[in-house]
Amino acid sequence: MNANITLSKRAQALTSSAIREILKVTERPEVISFAGGLPSPATFPVERMREATDKVLRDAPQAALQYGPTEGFTPLREWVAQRMAKLGAPVSPGRVLIVTGSQQGLDLLGKTLVDEGSKVLVETPSYLGALQSFSLFQPKFASMPSDGQGIDTDALTPELLAGARFMYCLPNFQNPTGRRLPLERRKALVEKAAAAGVPLVEDDPYGELSYDGEHLPGLLSLNPEQGIYMGSFSKVLAPGLRLGYVVAPEPLFSKLVQAKQAADLHTPSFSQRIVHETIKDGFLDTHIPSIRDLYGRQCHYMLDALERHFPTEAQWTRPEGGMFIWVTLPKGVDTTRLLAKAIEQNVAFVPGAPFFANDPQANTLRLSFVTVPAEKIEAGMQKLGALVKAEIAGLAQAA
Repeated sequence: MNANITLSKRAQALTSSAIREILKVTERPEVISFAGGLPSPATFPVERMREATDKVLRDAPQAALQYGPTEGFTPLREWVAQRMAKLGAPVSPGRVLIVTGSQQGLDLLGKTLVDEGSKVLVETPSYLGALQSFSLFQPKFASMPSDGQGIDTDALTPELLAGARFMYCLPNFQNPTGRRLPLERRKALVEKAAAAGVPLVEDDPYGELSYDGEHLPGLLSLNPEQGIYMGSFSKVLAPGLRLGYVVAPEPLFSKLVQAKQAADLHTPSFSQRIVHETIKDGFLDTHIPSIRDLYGRQCHYMLDALERHFPTEAQWTRPEGGMFIWVTLPKGVDTTRLLAKAIEQNVAFVPGAPFFANDPQANTLRLSFVTVPAEKIEAGMQKLGALVKAEIAGLAQAA
């Protein structure tokens, strides 16, 4: 007799990530995929990490393979605090929680800050993984008006901010748009959030990936005592490590620790020690510039290809860093329908609608360029541009 499994309402509301479903299709070698937000494998420091792994297993094998503290490996937490200080945000190691990928950080923040019906402020559009994670706790999303430069801080009225549990934003080379919030808007955002008593959650996986190396002050550096910061080693080392960190003030920090204890006890000791051994002597200072150079070239290839192959009715962002370009097509074009046609021609992208918490814009799409060689960018943009032109022509005929 089969067990009678009754799913919770929370589980019944779960949906699959649109991106993860698309990635199943892109496993076919013939598909040119601009879909996944995957770092380029060419940037993975394989030899450096092999040496670090050997050293960890030689010098501290028992400790590396044993349980560890929930807060994380102390030397790694100290390294993060020192790195934050270099970026203008001095924090104590005691505020740093090492998490199993920054996606776990989002989950822990949802568990500790969100009740059913809680107002959560998000960008327009926002990171799909965050929307998916927070949705598990049944918040009421309120969209912050945005433009090509990011959050429109002039539109952050007291009524919009009132009662919000937190404001979630990616100020640096945002996923999905690639835009970076200007300094004046950063200052205004911090001031308005502080005046309204709304915590700022700054998700920053791409901040180090400015193509020219220019750094803007982070939100945490503008409000070091109250801000919440999320960082990741996925984009600067390797995503397979599943290693990130959250910087949070008390009493939130202690509650995040307790929530993590209930989730997985602690992030793997082995991974933490390998990463610390890899980066402790300044390796990232020489490694990250090589990533910036590669991604900058890849972005240039795609922007050039868009100019050649897409119609003048299309608009797109021109990122100064990160991994994504955001394309807006004329009203009436449905990029989910366009994706089905693109896959028939072995090209994939991510439709934009799932990135919106409210009022999805079906005429948008996200392109990721960092894993695709220049010749395939050219071929893929030529095919996709022809499909877009055909869609626009079809709309004109229907009108």
